[in-house]
Amino acid sequence: MKIKTAFIFAAPEADSKIHRATIDTPSVNITVVGVKNYNEAVTVALDLVSQGITAIELCAGFGNEGIALISKAVKGKAAVGAVKFDYHPGLNFKSGDEVFS
Repeated sequence: MKIKTAFIFAAPEADSKIHRATIDTPSVNITVVGVKNYNEAVTVALDLVSQGITAIELCAGFGNEGIALISKAVKGKAAVGAVKFDYHPGLNFKSGDEVFS
């Protein structure tokens, strides 16, 4: 059975309508989407779940608050996981909670 998954990354200048790609393998279909902030990430996560995504991985740019927002938004309709840095090297060693919320 093929699983439909997503990876959401946060970058200040990302636009979820254009910064996205889908990779389809025999066992996994993964959609990668860039978002500019947590509000956009919630909207994207809800849209992905409505398309049948059952697992969402969040990039290390999401801090604890961002991870919690996505988990609450999808309300168990998708498993939510996260790559984690306490302070992201690509964000001048700040948490995504400082940058994207």
